[in-house]
Amino acid sequence: MCAKYTLDVQEPRLVADLIERFTYVGIFLVLFVAGLGVPIPEEVPILAAGILASQEVIRWWVALLVCFVGVMAGDSTLYWVGRHWGERILDWRITRFVLTAEREKYVIALFHRHGVKLLFSARFVAGFRGAVFLTAGIVRIPFWKFFLVDGIAAAIGVPLGFGVAYLFTDQLPAIMGGVHRAERLLILAGMVLLAAVIGYAAYRKSRL
Repeated sequence: MCAKYTLDVQEPRLVADLIERFTYVGIFLVLFVAGLGVPIPEEVPILAAGILASQEVIRWWVALLVCFVGVMAGDSTLYWVGRHWGERILDWRITRFVLTAEREKYVIALFHRHGVKLLFSARFVAGFRGAVFLTAGIVRIPFWKFFLVDGIAAAIGVPLGFGVAYLFTDQLPAIMGGVHRAERLLILAGMVLLAAVIGYAAYRKSRL
């Protein structure tokens, strides 16, 4: 089934063509490879699925289920790759796109400090979740714990993105523009806060 839809979020043309041509299978495949660390924002196929469902091209409940299964399949595969091959995967050139040796040390330190909280929050941080899920397998966090925490996070994030696209298809470009502006403001605020902390630390050290 071929569908025509408008999604002004600058998605790669290949992703759009795959979803238009294969619908359910296309949505699953894009989400699956995105979960493996391929640089495709997984929000794009989820939003596309919501738009297709709103136009009654696909059934909303099937599309939502496919989105959830695709997300969890990619995450779980990444976990088992890390668990099966351990730190040997750091020797693979392809792995460096997701997890470098330096990032692995950083993520492991975060696991020791924050545990499952890191797993939960990583689902909402694009570009970081792959490294966290891969490291979760390397450090052999129990799979049931990984799947449960990631599943809870996905059960929140996936319906949220799908629902926004389904209910507000016409307003989606404006909504995405507002999200991007908010992200820039948060980054700016974080940089200001970091500068203030560094400045205060330097001031305290100079007083000693």
